[in-house]
Amino acid sequence: MADPADVTDPADREGPAEPVDLVDHHCHGVARGPLDEARFLSYLTESDAPAAAGTTFFDSQLGFAVRRWCPPLLGLPAHCPPGDYLARRAELGDEEVTRRLLRSTGITDYVVDTGLADGLTTPAELAAAGGGRAHEIVRLETVAERVAEKAGSSREFLDGLQEAVHAAARTAAGFKSVAAYRHGLGLDPAPPGPGELGAAADRLLAVRDEGRRLDDPVLLRHLLWTAAATGLPLQIHTGFGDPDLRLHHSDPALLTGFIKAVRPTGCSLVLLHAYPYHRSAAYLAHVFPHVYADVGLTLSYTGARAAAVLAEVLELAPFGKVMFSTDAYGLPELYAVGSLLFTRALGQLTKTWVGEGAWAAADAPRIAALIGSGNARRVYGLAP
Repeated sequence: MADPADVTDPADREGPAEPVDLVDHHCHGVARGPLDEARFLSYLTESDAPAAAGTTFFDSQLGFAVRRWCPPLLGLPAHCPPGDYLARRAELGDEEVTRRLLRSTGITDYVVDTGLADGLTTPAELAAAGGGRAHEIVRLETVAERVAEKAGSSREFLDGLQEAVHAAARTAAGFKSVAAYRHGLGLDPAPPGPGELGAAADRLLAVRDEGRRLDDPVLLRHLLWTAAATGLPLQIHTGFGDPDLRLHHSDPALLTGFIKAVRPTGCSLVLLHAYPYHRSAAYLAHVFPHVYADVGLTLSYTGARAAAVLAEVLELAPFGKVMFSTDAYGLPELYAVGSLLFTRALGQLTKTWVGEGAWAAADAPRIAALIGSGNARRVYGLAP
């Protein structure tokens, strides 16, 4: 938790009546070294373009949340001008800023997607700065592209891929797929047959350009099924993301056929983000025992509306099937904001529901503990 001297107003962190330990079950490293203003702002958006003329990405729900909650952790008043905040950041240095912000969160475990590693801290470095424990999520498409770089034939590629996934499973907490970016989630749910798999591998290896991108739907299906066979949890990006995504192809409801088909493997499926299809994710978590709904990214980007969005997830999803994450990437601020918006939103909702008599007071902290950490510990097999 935060050093007492780092927080100017403890009441600002009002949330559940009792502190909630958090497992951030999906996150990324933070940027190494000092950040100039342009690079800092680039982490406040999923856009690949500059903000509209005369504005910055501070002018957003996420930007306002950063200005509201992060300055007090660095010894500044809430809502201070962005220039003052960035100057204070530079004065303290990136290591001290990262330490203060991460240790304000209550996160005990960082489950880190290492598929976006360039210029970012490693899981071990992230956990050391935050005073927690590190676990790795292996991105399937990244593994496949690395294997393809060295493969001389489709047989060599497919055998190498099988070996690489199973080798990763020995140490990883789980896998992740970004099939939503590469093709969309409307994939044939069945495992591909040998003939179509070999032909798809041949097509991939025929492209000899650097930065070969795996986007063939046959190979994406093969990756999902290969990961599922390990029995480890499989995270799948759904919903909101950068412009490389076709949003209407990322509705998790498109996965229904695959969800049904993969159930006998025992693999848990974790539907990441989901917004604006978070109600679809909640429904799928409701009806399928091996499906879980994530609230990361969504709450950070909706900012002051986080409680409303979380309430929509909790309309239908069983409380033992919802998991907290930040999806923080690049900025330690995104860890601070993501954790605080979650705990405040959940605290506001449970206080209201207890006050209305819809919930028993004793149930509120128990459910907060489940969503904040307990469900993730169970799914990923993490120690208390």
